This record gives sequence, C-alpha cells and structure tokens, in this order.
Amino acid sequence: MGKGEMAGMPLRKLLRGKGVLVLPGVAALLLVALLQFIGLAPLDRVGLLLFDSYQRATPRPSEDAPVRIVDIDDETIRRLGQWPWPRTDVARLTRILTDAGASAIAFDIVFSESDRTSPTRLAERLQRDNSAPAVLAALRSLPDNDAAFAQTIAMSPVTLGYFLTRSGKGPTVEPKAGMAVAGSQPDAGVTRYSNAIQPIAPLRDAARGLGFVSLVGDSDGILRKAPLIASQNGQLLPSLAVEALRTAQGAGSVMVKSSDASGELGGSGAAVVSLKIGQFEIPTTPAGELWMHYTPPRPDRIVPAWKILSGALTQAELEKKFAGRIIFVGAGAVGLRDLVSTPMQDHDLGVMVHAQAVEQMILGQFVTKPDWAVGLERALLLVLGLSMALLLPRLGATRGAMLGLVLVGAMLAGSWFAYSRQHYLLDPTYPVLALVLVYICSTGFTYYREEQQRAYIHHAFDRYLSPTLVKRIVDDPGQLELGGEEREMTVLFCDIRSFSRISETLTPKQIIRFLIAFLTPMCDILLDRKATIDKFIGDAILAFWNAPLDDPDQYANAARGALAMVARLEQLNIDMPTQGTEPWPGTVNIGIGLNAGPCCVGNMGSAQRLSYSLIGDTVNLASRIEGLTKYYGVRIAMGEALQQHLPDFAIVTLDRVRVVGRDAPETVFALLGDEALATTPDYRAFADRHARMIEAYWAQDWAMAAGMLDVGAADAAVHGLAQHYCLMRERVGRFQADPPSGNWDGVFEATEK
Repeated sequence: MGKGEMAGMPLRKLLRGKGVLVLPGVAALLLVALLQFIGLAPLDRVGLLLFDSYQRATPRPSEDAPVRIVDIDDETIRRLGQWPWPRTDVARLTRILTDAGASAIAFDIVFSESDRTSPTRLAERLQRDNSAPAVLAALRSLPDNDAAFAQTIAMSPVTLGYFLTRSGKGPTVEPKAGMAVAGSQPDAGVTRYSNAIQPIAPLRDAARGLGFVSLVGDSDGILRKAPLIASQNGQLLPSLAVEALRTAQGAGSVMVKSSDASGELGGSGAAVVSLKIGQFEIPTTPAGELWMHYTPPRPDRIVPAWKILSGALTQAELEKKFAGRIIFVGAGAVGLRDLVSTPMQDHDLGVMVHAQAVEQMILGQFVTKPDWAVGLERALLLVLGLSMALLLPRLGATRGAMLGLVLVGAMLAGSWFAYSRQHYLLDPTYPVLALVLVYICSTGFTYYREEQQRAYIHHAFDRYLSPTLVKRIVDDPGQLELGGEEREMTVLFCDIRSFSRISETLTPKQIIRFLIAFLTPMCDILLDRKATIDKFIGDAILAFWNAPLDDPDQYANAARGALAMVARLEQLNIDMPTQGTEPWPGTVNIGIGLNAGPCCVGNMGSAQRLSYSLIGDTVNLASRIEGLTKYYGVRIAMGEALQQHLPDFAIVTLDRVRVVGRDAPETVFALLGDEALATTPDYRAFADRHARMIEAYWAQDWAMAAGMLDVGAADAAVHGLAQHYCLMRERVGRFQADPPSGNWDGVFEATEK
C-alpha cells in the first residue's frame, strides 16, 4: 500500500463514518460567523427588534426630570389661529417662559424665512397694489416682527434649531460654542451632511444656542438612537438636545471623547465614545448617537401653548411648571407635526425625542452597547455552535433539540438580564441563528442519509392537498399507486357570480389579489368543517366530505360550511371596500351547489403526476346545481339525496329540473338556514305556504299556485327567494293562458350549465 493511499484512509473513513455528520454543522457555523463579521442588515434588524421588545417590556421609569414640552397642538391652532404665527406672538411665548424661570428654551421649529406678517413685508405687498402712501409710511414706521423676536431671544436662554441636509452644498453652520475633541477627530464615524437650512440671520445671531433637529431612523424607519453630533463640511455640530443642555448650564464648549483617547475599542481608530456637556457625561455609539431609553407616554410632560398665551395659567402656576426647566417648543398640530416611529409608539413627535434625550442625560439613565459586546457575541457563536456541531451526531435529533433549546433559552435570558439589570445591549441573534442552522443542517443531513425511504415519500408530497391524506401516505406508501375507491360523499361547488365582469375592472395582479382575499377565508371555513379541497377552477372551488377520512357528520358539515361561506362573504362585502388594502369590486355574490351520493375517489392522473380527486354523476350534478343558483336567484341549492339527510335544516323546494347532460330529472332545493331558523314560527309558516304553492304548481292548480305566490311574495324576498317567486309567477301566468300538454310532468328543462 502506497503512502498516498495510507494518507487518504482517515479521510475516507471519516466520510464513511459518523464523523461526516459533523461537517454540515461546522459549515453552517462558519457561514453564520462570516455573516456576523460582514454584517447583514436583515439579521441586524432582528436584534434591534428584540431590543424594541425589551424596551416595551421595561421602559424607562417615568421619573420627573426638569424637562417640559410646549406643544402647538390642534387646540392651540383652533384658539389662536393658524401657523405660522406673527413672530411677535412667538416672542410673547418666549418672554412668558423666560419670566417663568425657564433655564433653556429650545425651538424644534426652524425660522428659516422672514415673518410675512411684519409691517415692512406688508408694506411691500401693498406697494405693489398701489396703496396710499400714508398707509405705507405708517406700516414702515412700525417695529419689524423679526427684530422684535430677535430682541426677545437676546434676552432669553433660547436655542434655535436648523435642518441638516445632503442636497447640494451650502455654507457651514457656525456653532455657538466650540466642540473640543479629546483624541483624534471622529469625523469619519459621524453622520455627514453638506448643507443646512438655518434660521434667518437676526434670530440666529441673537440665540445663545444653535442645534440641528434632523432625526433619521434605522433602515426600518424606527428611531432607536438620537444623533448628538453631526458633521458638515468637516465641522462638528451639536444637536438641539445637546445645545439645550449646554445653554441651561451656561457651559462653554462640548467635549467629544474619541476611542483612541479613552482606550476603548482597542485604542485605535477615531470613533466617538462619549460627550461631556457641562457637568454631564453621556456615553454614545461610535457615530456619536445616544441609544434612546423611552418612557411610556406622560401627559404631565406636555403643556399646550394656548394655556400659556391665553392666560389660562397664573404666574405662580407658570413658575411651578417651567422654573429651572429646559423647555422644548414643538408643533404637534395636524399638518405641522414632525412624526417619528419609536419602539414605544408608531407615531410620536420629533420634539419628544429631543426632550427624552435630555431627560436621559440629566437623570443618567442610559442603555449602552459596550465595546466588548461584539467580541462576546462572536465568542458565544463559535463556542456554542461548535459544541452543538460536535455533540449532535452522538445525542440525536431529540436530545440535540433539547440541548439547543436550553442554550438558546440561556442566551435569551442572559441578553434580557443584561438589559433589565445592567442596561447593556447584548444581541443574541447570531449565536441563536448559529445554533438553529447547525441543528438544522446536521439533523437534515442525518435524515437524508438514514431515511431515504421517507425522503421518497416526502418527494411525493406536492401531489396531494390534504394534510390528513399525506399522513396516510406516510403510514402506507403503497397508496401512491393509481386507483380509487367508491364512497358515499358530499360534494360542494362554489362560484363567483359575474366573474368575467369583475375581471374587466381589475388588472391581472389585482385579480390574483382579489381571488386570494376571497378564497382564503372561504377555504378556512371549509377546512374547519372537515372538508377536503379538491381544486380551484379559476374563481370556483370544488370541495368534498367523507374522504380520505370518514366523516359521519358529512351532510351537516357541508350544509353548515355553505351557510358560513355566505355569511362570511356578506361581512367581506362590508369590510373589504372600507379597508382599501386589497381590491374588492363592490358587492360580490356567489352560488353554491351541494349534492350527496356515491363517488369514486382516489389517486387519479398519470404515472408522473397524481391528484387526489373524485369523479361520478354526483359530482357532475353538484356542478349543474351550482349553475342553477343563478337562474333561481338563490345562494345555496342542493340535490334531493342531500336534502333527505338534513331534515332539521331550513330547506325549501325550488323545482324539478332536467339539467344539461343528464336524462333523469332532479328535484332541487334551496338551503335557507340551519336548525335555529327552521324552528322559528315565521319561517315555519312561510315554509308551509311555499310547500303548498309547489304542490299546487305540480298539480296544475294554477289559480291556487298564483294565489299562494302572491301571498308569500313578501316573505320570499326576506328569505332570498324573490327571483324564484318571480320565475314561478311568470310560469303560472303562462300556463294559465296556455295550459301544458297532458303528459306534462312538472320538469323544467335547463338549457345552460
């Protein structure tokens, strides 16, 4: 034996033995490790959604912090007039808050244009209309609104907001205070902008603080992190929340600490670690963001602006609410509001994010993702995933699943404990995914190698519709052979009325969505009633009972299923047009044909493709009966064989009919309701009159039949038989004028399917 052959023996032995079972798990583990290293947005989002659930479960405690919001809400607009207000009104609001002792007033409103209601601006417009010179002179002599507001700002602790954008390139914002950096300039990790929409110069110059109000959520639109700093043309700029906190303390510059100054993140690079704002130090993400830890909604945090400007609050009440507090002024009225999605609420005011960010800074209540978190997550992925891959071939699928559940539970519990006790964000997504994929790949590979017979059965699953049938095939693979059996069965056909007309009003994609919206609830009802759904024929449904499993209640199940389908459609016709999420072409009507009798049911088709279906005269007659529902104007019709098995249901005779393609006539009945309806006095009286009308018609007692039709017409309409009574009245009238021949047997010859 050569050296090459000897070297190859261990590998071949490994591939032939149980050692090969380890390889799929290891491959899955390496794949997840690679995904974690490069970062995959959908998986990262899973971790964020997990953190969202943590936050909803344990939101930040609602402690009172020296922060309030003055909201220009709908009631304020209704009372004080539409926005934008004259700047003199905004100045008056600012003076009132300043006199009440506010430590800082931050506007989440960008005053980027001059006041159109200023006297000088009004004079310019009136001059274009050739107004009197005296009027123009009087207006020009009045104080400018923007100047009055700027004067008020200069005497108040005001911070103004501005938008940062990436459209074009504009002048760089000049911050009111410097941004000192400890370590390397962290510009690379901070969000960059090229342009800004700023307040007009007089207001900007008078303000003590200037901060950006731009808030951008994660890829799913949820705002989990509030940006505290941003970069424009290489210049670091503070957010509105940072500036409000700085001006409230009368602090100078903001200190930005980067990673190479703190020694975190390995001491290399230039990622932001924290901000020092006066006496407060705030931990941040590498991009200079604050992980938000939201509280539940607190009504006492918000004061409507109208209460301040209308004098509804006394000076003492104003001082109690605002003295020594940081005040954010925002617009919550419809049409003005800046809405964001947060883990706590789908729609929240942007100004609320700024306010809650300052609350966290003051109270020192932060959630953070430590610099060692990523290393721990990767270590857990490798250690636990490799352990699972090595142990699974020995433990087997059941015990391996138990081990996996224990490990997954331990990681989720550890992540929860870290969040709830230490406010650390540790993401278990990738380690859990590694365990799941290792388990799936290892057990799947084992299953493939050791269960080839069952693999053959599963390969044939797509030939069958019923889960119960699949179970029988798994237990007895011989049932995959062609063939069938004769059984007593109940058959249902359901068809949408005027589907061709409906299709003309919808696009092909809308037709598919409409059919899904219709067929899904209908099939749910049938499956709940133990039906087997054979197939969909365009807009039609073919279903049956008592196969592949016995159903002793097949007749009642079919009747109740049909009644439930009609009731569900009536509700869909009410709900769907108002929802607007799926195309629904007005009022949709259906016809349902039911029949019972012997059928041949089983695997039918070819050797390449099987279908579990049924054939027989019972099936054909059910289809023809469904077609008759349109002629008689009823929702549910059935054959005589099924009617005999439903003595307690509300069923009335419709006609004797000879359907297309069938020589023997059939008595057709209408199903109007269940046993509850059948026992009501009104229905029993109507059913008795109806039966006498049919008997008189078949006995050719035209006068009696006509009288009963006239008497019962109103009740017939109540029970959905108005069209049937019109047809019968027309027939009786025709026979009164021209009686039928002596061999007339009362059978109606149907000419359409």
